Amino acid sequence: MDVTIAIDCMGGDHGPSVTLPAVFRFLQADQQAGVTLVGLAGEIETEVAKHKLRFGERLCFRPATEVVGMHDPVATALRVKKDSSMRVAVDLVKSGQAAAAVSAGNTGALMAISRFVLKTLPGIDRPAIAFALPTLKGHTYVLDLGANVDCEPQHLLQFGIMAAMLVSTVEHKDRPSVGLLNIGEEDIKGNEVVKQAGELLKESGLNFHGNVEGDDIYRGTTDIVVCDGFVGNVLLKTSEGLAHMLATFLREEFSRNPLRKLAALAAMPALNAFKRRADPRRYNGACLLGLRGIVVKSHGSADQLAFTKAIERAAEAARNRLAERISERMAQGAPTLALQR
Repeated sequence: MDVTIAIDCMGGDHGPSVTLPAVFRFLQADQQAGVTLVGLAGEIETEVAKHKLRFGERLCFRPATEVVGMHDPVATALRVKKDSSMRVAVDLVKSGQAAAAVSAGNTGALMAISRFVLKTLPGIDRPAIAFALPTLKGHTYVLDLGANVDCEPQHLLQFGIMAAMLVSTVEHKDRPSVGLLNIGEEDIKGNEVVKQAGELLKESGLNFHGNVEGDDIYRGTTDIVVCDGFVGNVLLKTSEGLAHMLATFLREEFSRNPLRKLAALAAMPALNAFKRRADPRRYNGACLLGLRGIVVKSHGSADQLAFTKAIERAAEAARNRLAERISERMAQGAPTLALQR
């Protein structure tokens, strides 16, 4: 085995009914990886025993006695439920028994636990959540998507550096382009934080494209789009709502009468191709960047395909030493905030 991934089997809206089949699907496709299932005894132990002959030492189980609920307060997850499946999975990364952890559980709890257990890398003030969104040219990584509501210019610079290492690692691009989300392309646009962040990014040595607007994200203008967590989370939720609305409109319009139902049958190949290109499940798995270890957050409502993609993302990041590469890049130094005051 070249990497072992710790899986929080209990997290998300569906728990083991999704996470376990996704793990078996992943192990079947990736013959070099191993998985440690973390969760409550009983169902999981039974499934491990059932598949042990098939996957051997690549599949093992680590018990946990508690589960972090999707609506549990962060303080409860961090201070009370110290033997939760989420905490144990992250602890395995800390101890070196796993190269990465994946969970579909409570986002705030996962970020808090990961930051407390793993700590941040030298030079990183705050971890950030990075997620890939589909574009006309493939996909673009956007961060932060909710971990940091209020940011200083230096934080946005750090997000750009971390994302550049992520795309370089996962997409194998030497110099991915970085855009700073703003209300206009001109340098004079935006608030003071964004203006100063733009100056820092220019001096960073990154392949900085400059300011980008909201419509540039789906055009694929840059490989990376940097913003604070407040804007990023609104962007993500708006995108999800728009996608759901368009899918609903299509279903309604194609089912209004028999003639349109017939037209839907004729258009089915094109509709299926569109669905595949825009399928959010293919992009599931948000990396929590800036930690001394790799943690990937799956969407809470992920199905088997989506959760499998999150595990694949974690394995790819681990194999390519994502955390180490971010640390090495930060050690090279970055522009200071002398210009800020």
